[in-house]
Amino acid sequence: MNENHQLNDNHFNEVISEDEEMDETNLAGENNIMVDGMTVNRTEAVSYGLTQHHAHASQPDMMSHVQQQQQQATGVHQHNTETQQLAAQQGGTSADMNNNNNASTSNGVERSADDSSDIDNEPALDGYERTDRIGQGAYGIVYRGVQRSTGITVAIKRIPFADAAPEGGVPCNVIREISLLRELEHPNVVRLLDVNQARPGELYLVFEFVAHDLKTFLDRSQPTGDVTRRQGLPIDVVRSFMRQILEGVGYCHTYRILHRDLKPHNLLISSDGTQVKLADFGLARLSGLPSGPYTSEVVTLWYRAPELLLGATRYCGPVDVWSIGCIFAEMATGYALFPGRSDIDQLFKIFQRRGTPTADSGLARLPHFNPEFPKWQSRPITDFVDLDRFGSHHAADLLDQLLHYDPERRIICRQALHHPFFFERP
Repeated sequence: MNENHQLNDNHFNEVISEDEEMDETNLAGENNIMVDGMTVNRTEAVSYGLTQHHAHASQPDMMSHVQQQQQQATGVHQHNTETQQLAAQQGGTSADMNNNNNASTSNGVERSADDSSDIDNEPALDGYERTDRIGQGAYGIVYRGVQRSTGITVAIKRIPFADAAPEGGVPCNVIREISLLRELEHPNVVRLLDVNQARPGELYLVFEFVAHDLKTFLDRSQPTGDVTRRQGLPIDVVRSFMRQILEGVGYCHTYRILHRDLKPHNLLISSDGTQVKLADFGLARLSGLPSGPYTSEVVTLWYRAPELLLGATRYCGPVDVWSIGCIFAEMATGYALFPGRSDIDQLFKIFQRRGTPTADSGLARLPHFNPEFPKWQSRPITDFVDLDRFGSHHAADLLDQLLHYDPERRIICRQALHHPFFFERP
C-alpha cells in the first residue's frame, strides 16, 4: 500500500461534503466565532489578534509587523509558562478540555459510575449476560459481561440507532466499524467476537475485554496526584508500546484502513501491562477507494495533524502517524505535547514548536491557512522535549520524523519500526 499522503494542488481546495459525525470539541458555541473556517474562542481571537473581520479581510496589512512581534512575544511567554498550563490542562480543570481529558473505559468511551439499574431494562442477549455498566460515550453504552458458554469476560457495546437513521437502517459509522473489525485479525487490534441485535433500533457489539486504556494506565502510573509533577513511563515500556502501536496501525494501513481517532483513550492495555490493542474504529475509513472528499473533523484535537486543522479533505496514513507521534511524547513525558483549547489554539501551539509553515509549503495551500498567521521559527525537537525523559537522541529523532510537517515526508509505520530507537539496549 502507498501510505504517502495524497494531497496535491487539486486537493487543497476540496470542500467537506461527506455527512459524517463531527468531533464535539469543534462545535461552535456561544463563546466561539469562526475565523478562516476554524472555530476560535473569542478570548483567544483577541489575544492572537484575530477577529471575524479577519476571515474576510484581504488587505496586506491585515496583521502588521508590530502585531506579529507582539504575537511572537506571546509565544515566548506561553513557552515560559508551559508547565503550569499543561498541569492545569492535564488535571482537567478547563471545561474546554473535557472532550480530551475524560477517562475512558477499556473500549474507548468515557468512564462513568457503575449503573446496574438499567441492566434490568435491557433485552436478553443470546449467549451473553451483562454484569455491570462500565461507561458511556458519544456512540453508545458499554457493559461488562460474560459469555455463558465459556465464562470469559467480554465488553458489550450497545449502539442505539433508531433516531440516527430515520429510514430504519443501521448508521454508516456502525456498519463501517463492524465491517472493518470483522476483517482485522492482529494481536494489536481489539477483536470483535460477535454482533447481536436483540431488538429493533439497537445493535450490540461483543468485544474481547481489555483491562485498561492508555490514558488510565498513564494516570495510575503517576507517583503522586500532583499534576505539576507528572512522569512518563519507563523508556523500555514506551519502546514496547510504541512498537505495538506502530505494528497495529501499520497492519491497518496495509489494508488501506485509517483509524482517524488515535489517542490514549483508544489504546487498550492488558491487565499485566504488556500488550497494546487499537480500539474504537468508529471514525475509521478505507482509503484509496473511490469516494467523495473526507471530513477534516477527525481525530481528537490534541492528536490532530496540522493538515487536518488546516482543512485537508484528502489524506492518508500520515494523519495517523502524527497522532502516534503525539502519543509517543505523552507516554515519555506524562504530558500532552500540543494541548490546544480550540482549533486555532491547537494550530498555534504546533506552530510555536514546529514553526509556522512557509508560503511555499503544501500546508500553506490548504483552505484554512492564512498568510497573515503569526510567524514562528522552527525549533529543534530537543528544545521542547526533555531528552532525559526520552532516554536518547534516537528517541527524539523518531519523534521528529513522526511529526514532520510534510505528510509525504512523514515517516510511515513500517519504516518507523526499523528506526534505531527500537534497537537500543536498555
